[in-house]
Amino acid sequence: MADYENAIEISGLTKKYDGFTLDNISFNVPRGSIMGFIGQNGAGKSTTINSLLGIIRPDSGSIRIFGKDLKENETEIKRDISAVFDELPFHEQLNARTLDKMLRRIFSGWSSEVFGSYLERFALPSKKPFSKFSKGMKMKLQIAAALSHGSKLLIMDEATTGLDPVVRNEILDIFMEYLQDEDNSILMSSHITSDLEKIADCVTFIDRGRILLTGYKDDILESHGIMKLGKSDYPSVAKEDFISARVTDHSAELLVADRAAAEKKYSGAVIDTATLDDIMIYYVNREKKEWR
Repeated sequence: MADYENAIEISGLTKKYDGFTLDNISFNVPRGSIMGFIGQNGAGKSTTINSLLGIIRPDSGSIRIFGKDLKENETEIKRDISAVFDELPFHEQLNARTLDKMLRRIFSGWSSEVFGSYLERFALPSKKPFSKFSKGMKMKLQIAAALSHGSKLLIMDEATTGLDPVVRNEILDIFMEYLQDEDNSILMSSHITSDLEKIADCVTFIDRGRILLTGYKDDILESHGIMKLGKSDYPSVAKEDFISARVTDHSAELLVADRAAAEKKYSGAVIDTATLDDIMIYYVNREKKEWR
């Protein structure tokens, strides 16, 4: 078993662009877990992931992967990382057979046997050029390649976007198999919070370059709730007791971050469970406080 506690440790990561700043973000991905990385388009997910992959250089802060500093050990660390993107990174005229030969030369841990078994499982042809593959086939191909060189960390950037539910479920099953090895970990950014509710152990929510929430998914879902009130009762709830409120002509629904405290203080109120989608939407509207 590996001798590090967290597969990823990000501390004080900052990157400034014209019009956007990744602002001093910190979070950890525990070894052996799936971390769901959620947020709107432009929230900073890809900037964070590109920093982890060494594609961009942050202005300040530190990144440790497998317990080692990324700057000092980049080449060694990258041998044990696989990345899957929403667009195929391989030339469209290649086929799986040629890709196997190429990647065998690049990765010392590459297994043609494992790659071949994934091609068979995913029903992917070995001689057809990738230009003839559907979006789902291209995604399966990337995952087959990602899982065929013994990597310990899988980084997914919006990889399940645009796939049908059957393909998404198949891919989620593969991830659960990958995590049977307790040294393997996944960081998965996605808009599709229902996928993350199914499989993520932890969740990190980023908005406008800042981390709003990070922790174990079950703890976050348990502590948050949607308080439902008539519009006339809504003004009696103290503003500091909720994140934001969806207000209609007749009712109000408020996201509370401490459900137990809210149930005690507002004993007559109905407080339902919140989904990750709810939590994301209400936090995004936190500065407006009220919205429709």
